[in-house]
Amino acid sequence: MSKVYNILCLSPLPPELVRALFSPFSEDIGGEIEVEVLNDPSDKDRFINALKRADVIIGDYTFRIPITRDMVQHMEKVKLIAQPSTGFDHIDIEACAEKGIPVANIGGANAVTVAEYTIMTALALLRRLVEAHERTSLGEWPQWELMEKGSYELFEKTWGILGLGRIGREVAKRLAGFSVEIIYYDKYRAPEEVEKELNVRYVPFPRLLKSSDVLSIHIPLTDETRGMIGEKELRLMKPTAILINPARGEIVDEEALAKALKEGWIFGAAIDVYSREPPGKDHPLIKLKNVNLITTPHMAGASTDARSRIIMVTVQNVVRVLKGEKPINVVNI
Repeated sequence: MSKVYNILCLSPLPPELVRALFSPFSEDIGGEIEVEVLNDPSDKDRFINALKRADVIIGDYTFRIPITRDMVQHMEKVKLIAQPSTGFDHIDIEACAEKGIPVANIGGANAVTVAEYTIMTALALLRRLVEAHERTSLGEWPQWELMEKGSYELFEKTWGILGLGRIGREVAKRLAGFSVEIIYYDKYRAPEEVEKELNVRYVPFPRLLKSSDVLSIHIPLTDETRGMIGEKELRLMKPTAILINPARGEIVDEEALAKALKEGWIFGAAIDVYSREPPGKDHPLIKLKNVNLITTPHMAGASTDARSRIIMVTVQNVVRVLKGEKPINVVNI
């Protein structure tokens, strides 16, 4: 009798789709795959039993279902928690490590998409594209008004990258043709050959804030990075600067950023992530009017192309583990 592997999926996906994704690999893993999709942890007995049965857990890409220390204690057979996103701050990775359970994200599967979003929004903010579109579509003709407010090129500006990981490096690669100076700050400085290849220069964090015409955030959310950009940091930035956050909402003090935009400490901002998602109409950034701001619904890394890569990276990693191989993109062991 062939072995049966149990996959518990916490993402809101149809069970039929998850089965279809894994069905081509039954021969490779030498067994059958049973899939259970659970999106409502309120039925505690069912949830605990599912955790006990699972050989692999696919995490929730919406981040609504956390994986807590208490949940980890019920994992009797789990060989891998595969998180189909870059972020994994809703998973207690230390508890998983203590139990010997590797947690893996999707590595750089969506790095290109986030990098393109980052540059797209910077250009849109520099040229006030959103306001121009909205007012023109209403039958107005604000050509000279927008020019008098300020409309700028990216050419010969200084772009600051906070976090030179996979996404930060993809941003740097795509800036090569814009004739910009690229500076960066990271907790760990990149090797000299990487800096030379990407044509980037390391600077201390305060210098990054003071010098950047565009500052994009590409760091994970940790205890160290939570609230890293607050009022003090925003006041160090140029009044002509742009802040772009496609990383995690909690990295930026949202109240302080709203104040900075209203009072003109900085020129504009693009925000894709929020401390509470969805943010709601009462969110300090969502309710702002008449400022140079782009808000999007956590979509920077979710293009159709990237989602296909994310699915395949996740599936292939699960298959590796079920075949007895080591997973890739492990973040905790």
